Formats: sequence, structure tokens, C-alpha cells
Amino acid sequence: MTANALTIDVEDYFHVHAFQGIIAPSEWDSYPLRVQSNTLRILELLSKYGARATFFVLGWVAERCPDLVKQIFNGGHEIGCHGYAHRVIYNGDEKSFREDVRRAKQVIEDAAGVRVKSYRAPSYSITVSTLWALEILGEEGFEYDSSVFPIWHDNYGIPGAPRFPYKHELKCGLSLKEFPPSTLRLGGVNFPVAGGGYLRLFPYTFTAWAIRHINQVEGQPAMVYLHPWELDVDQPRVAARWRSRFRHYQNLRTTEEKCTRLLEEFCWAPMEDLLYGNGDAAADKGEVYNVA
Repeated sequence: MTANALTIDVEDYFHVHAFQGIIAPSEWDSYPLRVQSNTLRILELLSKYGARATFFVLGWVAERCPDLVKQIFNGGHEIGCHGYAHRVIYNGDEKSFREDVRRAKQVIEDAAGVRVKSYRAPSYSITVSTLWALEILGEEGFEYDSSVFPIWHDNYGIPGAPRFPYKHELKCGLSLKEFPPSTLRLGGVNFPVAGGGYLRLFPYTFTAWAIRHINQVEGQPAMVYLHPWELDVDQPRVAARWRSRFRHYQNLRTTEEKCTRLLEEFCWAPMEDLLYGNGDAAADKGEVYNVA
């Protein structure tokens, strides 16, 4: 059975980009912290089915819940970096981005006791306008990334980027492996199929069919991503615009059941295992794509 990548963005409900204009980072400490209990629920599910994953931890969370980071690592999972303050890259500059990832990497490594090699930008915010972020990631010691979503979206995406693992050759002389979230190509357009809101919105049968198509027809590993707050039906409701409420709250009740079925029916591994241990992965064959 083909191994697929399972990735978890360890953040709380009040960190999300949809609420950025409503909840200021200076207010985060005043909100009830639910990320620890929700992440432990995910760890229990993974343990039950013998699955392993990559956990992209927000530095802000690691600073407040270092024991949680250690529990994730002790469970046999890969520890990655989700930045420190969950700020989309295109709202800052190169200096602020470097400071953010450097701070987050140090906090997470201190908590986990291991070197962090993987990164995922908040809200997949490495876009055509922020490709300079890849250079900074390489310079800061990251070896692989999962921030380039090959779709069109109002907040993120590079539609022309490859759909499967590939490699960035950086100007600094280093390279960075990229593992994009899964899409299906229909009528010349890439459609997101396996993660976050897309996992919640689409029927499970469609998601499972898409993963099997990627595995069996296209001969590639799929990637599914989710957030701990997506299993939290009882999380506090934030007064936001209708589109933000829809994206955040729609079908929360379906997440845990869908995750359980995915764990039952497919094989899962950390992103690192697939990029370094699967000789068929495009990133390991030296295929290079310049998204610029």
C-alpha cells in the first residue's frame, strides 16, 4: 500500500488567518487554550491506528506548551515549524520573516530536543510575491517545505507550481525540497482535495477516491493536512464575517469521523519519511522546478 503524508498544523482556533482582523496577537493569552487537549486527541487517534505524521508546531504554542511538543516527538512523529506568530508572509518583509522563523525554530527545538528541518507557512503564504522566503528558509537551516499550494485561492497559492514533490534550487547554493498539499487536475485546473476545510466540505467518498486516484493512477503519495481545532466542535464561536465563519466552522462535526476512516483505509507517514525514504518521490530524483 502506498504511504501518504499526514500533516498537522498545531495552532489554536484564535490563531487562524480568518480571524486576523478580529483577534489581535496581543489578545491571544486572554483566550482559553484548547490546542493541547485537541492535539492529544489527534495523538490518541494516530496511536490507535499505528500512524505517524508531521506536526508543524506554532512557536507561540511551543513556548506555552513545551511538554506537548515533547509528547508529539515521543509518539514517533516528526516535528516541523509553523512559524512563531502565525503571520502570513506577504503582510511582512524579509527581516520580520527571518526573525519569526528563527525565533520559532529555536523555541520548538528547545522543547523537542531535536533539530527542526521542515517548515509550513501560515495559510500557505509563500506565493509568487514572497518567493524570497524560500531563500531565508534555506539559510536558516530548513531542508524541506510544504508552503506552496498549487491552486488559485484568494489568500494563497501558485497555480502553476508542481502538484507532487520537487526541489527548489536556491540562490544561496542550497536546495529545498517541496511537498505540496494534494490536488486533482481536472480540465486543466488544480482542485484541492485532501485537507483542512476541503476535507470538511467534501464528502468522505470523494476524498478517499481522490487519494486512491493519486496513489494508483498517478503513482504519487498524497498529502492530507488538518488542524487540532477542526476536531473541536465545542470551541468558542468568534463573531466574524460570514465567509470566515463558513470556512472555519462548516462541518466541524465531520472531521473526527473522516480522519478515523482515513486512518483505517490508508497508510500514513511523516513528510520526512516520504521525501528521504521513497526513491520514487520526485524530490529525491533531483527534479527541479523554479516557481518564479
